[in-house]
Amino acid sequence: MSNEVKGKLGRRGFLQGAAVATGAVSLAPTLPAALGVAGIDAMTRSGEARAAESASAESARSLPQPEAGYQSLGPEEVAFVEALVNVMCPADGLTPNGVDCGLAVYIDRQLAGGFGKGEKLYSHGPWKAGRPQHGYQLPLTPEQFFKAGLAQANSAASRKSGRSFAELTPDEANAILRDIAGNKIQDVQLDLAAWFNELVYPLFVQACFADPIYGGNVGKVFWKMIGYPGLPATHAEDMVQFRGKPYPGAQEPKAIGDFS
Repeated sequence: MSNEVKGKLGRRGFLQGAAVATGAVSLAPTLPAALGVAGIDAMTRSGEARAAESASAESARSLPQPEAGYQSLGPEEVAFVEALVNVMCPADGLTPNGVDCGLAVYIDRQLAGGFGKGEKLYSHGPWKAGRPQHGYQLPLTPEQFFKAGLAQANSAASRKSGRSFAELTPDEANAILRDIAGNKIQDVQLDLAAWFNELVYPLFVQACFADPIYGGNVGKVFWKMIGYPGLPATHAEDMVQFRGKPYPGAQEPKAIGDFS
């Protein structure tokens, strides 16, 4: 992933970059340019924006409901994460918002599972200062790191605006995320830039494109958007025959649950 794509934060810029990187552009409808945060007052929205919102609402109604309940995140953490995914994945004519797409549920399930508990991490120290290329070097599980960073990001939002992150307008929340990703918020107890760029953003990406069995990508909405057929994409002959062309199976992608 290029720094340019990663720096855009918005889901639209990411998806366009991801499609280019994977050669999926020719399989998808034309994606719009990277959009800003969807936080425009309803009284000033254009007819096009209102039509996009109507299409998004209809799309949300047609999707299966995300799994109920959270296993790792507490109420305040849920509010933060739901606001986060809705800012990074705003509702429009292509998809519903991040919560309706199951992105918050995916993140919660990952934190509650083996990944979040650090099952495959060496966790016995000693905890010496490492170089960036050494990777993750903290005496925290990913779940603990995620929650510690969330608390620090929430504090940063409160210091700047007097409100929690979940209470910010989409534009304000997007600005905070840009500052965090750009390492512009320094007066915290941990590296918020690393927290966002190395943990939060990858989880967001995974939530968009992972198999729906893991909680995100509800209704295979992102697979459909980029023309990805799901598990049948492992068929080598199909990959050769349909390279650069729309693949018929992409209209109804197949996930793990479809084969069980």
